[in-house]
Amino acid sequence: MSVYPVQNCKFVHLIHTIEALTTILKGKSSTSTKIGFVPTMGALHEGHLSLIKQAKEECDLVVCSIFVNPTQFNNQADLIKYPRTEEKDVELLQSIDCDIVFIPDVKEIYPHYPNQTTFIEINLSPLDEVMEGSSRPGHFNGVANIVYRLFDILKPTKAYFGQKDFQQVSILQYMVKELKLPIELVVMPTFREKSGLAMSSRNTRLSEKQLQEALIIFQTLKMGASISKEYSPKEAKDKMIAFFEKGNLTLDYLEIVDPKTLISLEKEWVSGAVACIAAFCGEVRLIDNMQLFV
Repeated sequence: MSVYPVQNCKFVHLIHTIEALTTILKGKSSTSTKIGFVPTMGALHEGHLSLIKQAKEECDLVVCSIFVNPTQFNNQADLIKYPRTEEKDVELLQSIDCDIVFIPDVKEIYPHYPNQTTFIEINLSPLDEVMEGSSRPGHFNGVANIVYRLFDILKPTKAYFGQKDFQQVSILQYMVKELKLPIELVVMPTFREKSGLAMSSRNTRLSEKQLQEALIIFQTLKMGASISKEYSPKEAKDKMIAFFEKGNLTLDYLEIVDPKTLISLEKEWVSGAVACIAAFCGEVRLIDNMQLFV
């Protein structure tokens, strides 16, 4: 265990092992302590920090994990290129007085990696078969297992996630309910740049020109929201795709879905209907979503 000092802020406990984390949690908490948890893969931005700030308002002790989980990448090149900025991340977390930062290595989380990477067997169908699940087979099994593993280690009271990963949040909510885990999931609105682009760790891989080109994603979602009362979901989707294709990105998918089942909508709108989009900006894959129908 180590501590990084930063001027004008508290010390943060930087922990690399499960044993050290368990020890410090026992020393700092009791049965009545509310533990807030923010799992991340690092390359932190204001969106992540907003989750931690919210956790600090609602909990007695806040833990942020930084772990680039290899089992949720079906593209090894994407795993290798995923931005890693540990020193900067720790400084950011110190600046907002995050209590504990947990940065384990792969062998700490998966002692027998790559042979044992599954801790729960749970049927995520059909939630994991559409959109991200279709484009990235096995992705959500990796996500569910790493989050379950971290929940089991920390036993948090509340865990905080961003709305940008809409399908992921839906699947984790299902997992918590299905396994009867005593954890409250808190979902915070997507944090955006002034331009409207959803904040993402992957944005650091974009050039200035690409950052401008990527705005077509947000613009497409906004356009969809503006026409949702005039057209059916299928008609709105077709118009959104036509609008998107005026830009320079390559569309992976665009779907308008029921927020509970993730089933694509065609003829009729349902309350809370969400448009989800994934697109490639050069080699970088970006996702976003927006509620289109109240």
